[in-house]
Amino acid sequence: MIVPVLQHDELVNDIKAAAVDRVHFHLWWLGQSGFVVQWQGRHLLFDPYLSDSLTKKYAGTDKPHVRMTELAVDPRKLDFIDVVTSSHNHTDHLDGETLLPLLEVNSKLALIVPAANLQFAANRLRVDPTRLTPIDDRESVEMSGFQITAVRSAHETVERDEQGRCRFLGYIARFGSWTVYHSGDTVLYRGLAKRLREWSVDVALLPINGSRPERRVAGNLWGHEAAQLAKDIHARMVIPCHFDMFEFNTVTPDQFVHAAAQLGQPQRVLKCGERWSSSELARLVRSGMPCGIKES
Repeated sequence: MIVPVLQHDELVNDIKAAAVDRVHFHLWWLGQSGFVVQWQGRHLLFDPYLSDSLTKKYAGTDKPHVRMTELAVDPRKLDFIDVVTSSHNHTDHLDGETLLPLLEVNSKLALIVPAANLQFAANRLRVDPTRLTPIDDRESVEMSGFQITAVRSAHETVERDEQGRCRFLGYIARFGSWTVYHSGDTVLYRGLAKRLREWSVDVALLPINGSRPERRVAGNLWGHEAAQLAKDIHARMVIPCHFDMFEFNTVTPDQFVHAAAQLGQPQRVLKCGERWSSSELARLVRSGMPCGIKES
């Protein structure tokens, strides 16, 4: 079992300690597609999965979800979150055992979900739909200093409901002068790179576990595709995710790292519970990497 670099109280303390930095932003990988983003004492939580609900659900079936990485943190300890996202309805992105405790300890928490999935999400979380913030492709909301814009994702295909709203989304978060793109689950589709280039993305958070139809696993970017997408959108940094959580659905980041090196694309592979800070972008510039400097 993989042990997070920082876990439980140590992780929470590191997040709180970083809040004194009013210039740079910080993020922590919580495993799978979950990231905490911190900027000027405010906190955005992308797609957290902080429970064993899938392991319990699929125990004894032909698709066991055997955990590879220990739980990074009990969601009840994250009582300082301002905004949380769910990119789609799959449980590792919309987990009741994670989101309900977060709602309990954060009374003013804004929970953003695809509008196409609003009723489903409300039913799963046993809350009134008005407690959730729905959003669709190209729409934006502003919460606690974070401007969140939805970008459609294709988890194999771009799926829409009967009203034409997208069931799978990625999110572009803007705060201060910074821009972070979290793709949710997605494969490449026509127009994605062009759309994202408009945003001058500082950090792209992209899955690398690929597509395995023979295992009935819906598709994601492979490592080389994630590196290429980051390069195509001129992302200043790309951080991979969606690996090292379940034994049946993981990869090593080797392909991603090799492809990024070949492309000259700055990347950082985090361990679960590890912090990354935007100050690293300035260090890349000083080392000669093609990465522009931004001031917040």
